[in-house]
Amino acid sequence: MLNVHNLTVSFMGTDLFSGITFKLNKGDRIGLIGKNGAGKSTLLKVLSKDIESSGTMAFDKDVQIGFLRQDIDFVEGRTILEEAYQAFEEIKEIELQLDEINNQLATRTDYESEAYSQLIIDLTENTERYELLGGYNYQGDTEKILQGLGFQREDFDKLTSTFSGGWRMRIELAKLLLQNNDILLLDEPTNHLDIESIIWLENFLKGYSGAIVLVSHDKMFLDNVTNRTIEISLGQIYDYKKPYSQFLLLRGEIKEKQLQAQKNQEKEIKQKQHLINKFKAKASKASMAQSLMKQLDKVELIEVDQDDNQAMNVRFAISKEPGKIIVEAENLCKSYGDKHVLEDVDLLIERNSKIAFVGQNGQGKSTLAKMMVGEIPFEGHLKIGHNVEIGYFAQNQSEELPPEKTVLEIMEDAATDTNRMRVRDMLGSFLFGGDAVDKKAKVLSGGERNRLALCKLLLQPFNVLIMDEPTNHLDIASKTVLKEALNNFNGTLIVVSHDRDFLQGLTSTVYGFKDKEIKEYLGDIDYFLEQHKIENLREAEKRTVVKVDKDSSKKEAHQLSRDQEKQLKKLKNKLSNVETEIADLEKEIAKIDLELAQNYDEVSARPNFFEKYKAKKAKLDTVMEKWEELEAKVSSF
Repeated sequence: MLNVHNLTVSFMGTDLFSGITFKLNKGDRIGLIGKNGAGKSTLLKVLSKDIESSGTMAFDKDVQIGFLRQDIDFVEGRTILEEAYQAFEEIKEIELQLDEINNQLATRTDYESEAYSQLIIDLTENTERYELLGGYNYQGDTEKILQGLGFQREDFDKLTSTFSGGWRMRIELAKLLLQNNDILLLDEPTNHLDIESIIWLENFLKGYSGAIVLVSHDKMFLDNVTNRTIEISLGQIYDYKKPYSQFLLLRGEIKEKQLQAQKNQEKEIKQKQHLINKFKAKASKASMAQSLMKQLDKVELIEVDQDDNQAMNVRFAISKEPGKIIVEAENLCKSYGDKHVLEDVDLLIERNSKIAFVGQNGQGKSTLAKMMVGEIPFEGHLKIGHNVEIGYFAQNQSEELPPEKTVLEIMEDAATDTNRMRVRDMLGSFLFGGDAVDKKAKVLSGGERNRLALCKLLLQPFNVLIMDEPTNHLDIASKTVLKEALNNFNGTLIVVSHDRDFLQGLTSTVYGFKDKEIKEYLGDIDYFLEQHKIENLREAEKRTVVKVDKDSSKKEAHQLSRDQEKQLKKLKNKLSNVETEIADLEKEIAKIDLELAQNYDEVSARPNFFEKYKAKKAKLDTVMEKWEELEAKVSSF
């Protein structure tokens, strides 16, 4: 599908990566990994032809590429459903053409003209093309994917402009998944998804028949989706046909073998060098020394794959010991206009608790975090305990850094007299050394911004940490360091996250947010997912039972009289007969249209053909009107 050879990308005279070569085949699901700034997103932009590079890229003929970018631009005034339908440009164009053709066929009477004959041919060709493209299925497919990505049916007719950037990104992802692309390029697709949507996306991508190249820092997602890993490190790539965790093991084994081979080679070279020094002093052995020197010149030195071992150095220390109760809440409520997010929530969080807030987007996780730190108003009672000092990492904290200020200026502005002298050392611990402290916030990558926001958090005293999506944009190495630091934190921890791997072993309690309520699960994220799956199955069973009960007790629920029941039954029978008649007429008309397209002269020459054809269409219109009347009567019961 794609051959990449000797690819090099440079910025400001420095190579981001140099001379990389690989091949992308159908069925490959590649996890593109590496540290922040290694060039992962840049490589996706090169593959999508968004930016130029040196080297060659050879694509198979007619290959279609879909690219999930981080920056999206929607046309204002479209609903979610209308925006999602933009994935089907050709289908929508054919729909307009079919509408125009059918309007003309319904109004024109020049049945024997060449123009009318051409309309029939156009109708047949467009109908066949429409069916081939999936025109009869695209609306249902769209609804399934939107629901899989977390949208409710009642959201479909809402304008895209009423949704946050994260939800708009989901719409863009839905459009991409609906298109018939041969290659999918996905740049951190799970960043704005909740756990349920991530699991749904995993299952979708596992069944995808084309090729996928995705950038992700979610280890579990990579393991579940990919079958190949390409790591960008220090300007080179390491390509293995294994998912992430297996890649790490294999890469470690290969490096061990390289080290051993390098040691053996160095030992052999040392021995030969010793013999050369010994022999070249003797005239009788000079030829032997020359021979050994030639052998050494031909030796290709074994190189060991280089690792970028730079990592953050993070330690969260508690400021002072708080009281036993950290947060106590009763009858807590929060609404945004007509939308009720939380209702009558009771909550008690004790000292040294390790809690994860989990649930679909929009269920109130970030809202509760903001209520705890006093950022937003609410109804009900919420009390913060004695000596509690909260350190808060907001979901959009990294985005709110002043763009024109440098890394050092941002830190110095937030520092106190007691820690101002430590600012440069702290920045160094978060990989901002040397000239990096003079970078302006606006040029930092997503991962760099998150690291700076975390570093800034340490300038304030706290014994309770509330962290809202702290891992967004952090590379895998940084997430590992952060998780270790949080595990070693001796205070109270509340984490809002959709990253299953990050949450594993980090918290001992999960608060599930759903339908304006909070449910406590005394276990880690794996326990929550197991229980949640069981609860979803039970809910599905209940819905099935309720549906059956509803249908079977419909008469009872409406308290219909005996005469009304008889009348309703008659109307339903009539409606069923009319629906059958409509289906038969549509089949007959479609058959005639096909015959006309295949052999117009012979078919149109039949006695009174066009009168009969017109009569069938008129009858269909009459029967459709009758159906509308009956449907309205049935609905009135």
